[in-house]
Amino acid sequence: MHYTWEIANRYLRSKRRTGFISLITYLSAAGVAVGAAALVIVLSIMNGFEEEVRARIIGADAPLRVETFSGRPIRDWRAVADTIRAFDRVEAVTPYILEKGMIRHRHYTEGAVIRGIDPETVGDVNNLPEMLVTGSLAGLDPPPGSDEPAGIILGRYLADVLATAPGDTVFLLSAAGMTGPFSQPRMGRFRVTGVFESGLAEFDQVFALIGLHRAQSLFQFGGDVSGLDVRTTTLEDANTVKQRIDERLGYPLRPRTWFEMRKTLFSWMQLEKWAMFIVLSLIILVAAFNIVSTLVMVTLEKRKEVGILMAMGATRREISRIFLYQGFAVGVSGTIVGLLLGYGLLSAQLKWKFFSLPSDIYMLNTLPVRMQPLDFAAVGVVGVLLCLLAAVYPARRAAALDPVEAIRYE
Repeated sequence: MHYTWEIANRYLRSKRRTGFISLITYLSAAGVAVGAAALVIVLSIMNGFEEEVRARIIGADAPLRVETFSGRPIRDWRAVADTIRAFDRVEAVTPYILEKGMIRHRHYTEGAVIRGIDPETVGDVNNLPEMLVTGSLAGLDPPPGSDEPAGIILGRYLADVLATAPGDTVFLLSAAGMTGPFSQPRMGRFRVTGVFESGLAEFDQVFALIGLHRAQSLFQFGGDVSGLDVRTTTLEDANTVKQRIDERLGYPLRPRTWFEMRKTLFSWMQLEKWAMFIVLSLIILVAAFNIVSTLVMVTLEKRKEVGILMAMGATRREISRIFLYQGFAVGVSGTIVGLLLGYGLLSAQLKWKFFSLPSDIYMLNTLPVRMQPLDFAAVGVVGVLLCLLAAVYPARRAAALDPVEAIRYE
C-alpha cells in the first residue's frame, strides 16, 4: 500500500494535539451516515407505496388493455383473444364492457361506471375476486331462463352512498339506444350480490360490476365487447406483448400498458422520488462542508509535517493524495454506517412492523417498505463522491504549501 494512505490514516487517528479536529471528523462521518440512512429509508418507503399503488391499480385492471382507437366495440373478439392468448408471455385474456350509467336504490340515485366482466376468466387476469368484502362473482350471470335477477357488485363507497347491502334490489339505467328527447333510457333490475374494496377511491366510489352477458344486453352491444384485459408473465412483458399485438393485429386495435393507462400518476411518483433524493442529499452535502473545514484545520495543524515530507522528496501530487484519502475515508466509513443503519431499520420494519398506519385512511395497516439494491448503490456512490469532492480544496491547498516557509521557524 502506498505510504500516502498510511500517513492519511495516521492523521485521522491522531489525538495527541488534534482532539478537537478528530471530534469534528467523527461528527462529519456521523452526518454522512445520517444522510445516507435517511436517503435509503425514504426511497425504500416511497418504493413501498409505489408498489402498493401499482399492485392495487393493476389488480383492479390488468397489465395490458386492448381497445379500439375509436372507442367502438371489438367485433369477433373471441378470435382476437385466441390470437393474443397464443403469444409468448401471455398468461390469460378476459373480455370486458365499460360504460356509464345510473344506479337507483329507493330514493338514492348515483352515477356509476358499469363494468361488465366474465366471472369465469376475470380472476385469471386481475385480483377482483380477492377484493370482494362480501359475496362472490357466481351470481352475476344467472343461467338462461332463470327468474332470478342478475347480480351486481358495488364498490364499497358506492354501496354506502346508495345505502345498499347484499340482497337489496337496485335499478340500473343506461342511455344506450336513446335517439331523441322523448326516448326512454333502458333499465335493468339487479340484485346486490357483493361489495368489493380495492383500496383506491377511483374504483371504490364509482365502479359497479355486472355479468358480461347482462352488460351486452343492457348496453346493446350484441355479442361485442369494449375491450380485452391481458395478463402478462411480468409487468415488463406488457411492452413486448403490446408490440406483438401492433405487429400481428394492427389497426383498429389499440393496446395500452399499465404505465400508459396511468402515465401521469406513475410519472409523478418517479419525479417525486428523484426530488426527495436530491433534497435529502443536501444532508450529506452539509456533512461534506464539515469535511472541508476539518481538512483545512488539519492542513494548518500539519503544516510542519507537510513541509518536511516535501523537503524529503514527496511530490505535490502525493501531498494532495494524503488529504484526498482522508476525505475518501470519512465518506466511505460514514456511508457504510448509514447504509447499514438504514438497512437495519428497514429490516426491522419489515419483520416487526412497528410503524403502523390507520387502515381506514391508507387501506394499509403498516408502513410499506421495498428495498432495492440500486437505491443503496446510488446513495453509496453519491455519499462517497460528495465527500471526495469536499476534500479537493484542502488537498490543493496543502499541495500548494512552500516547504521552505513551512519549516523555516521549526
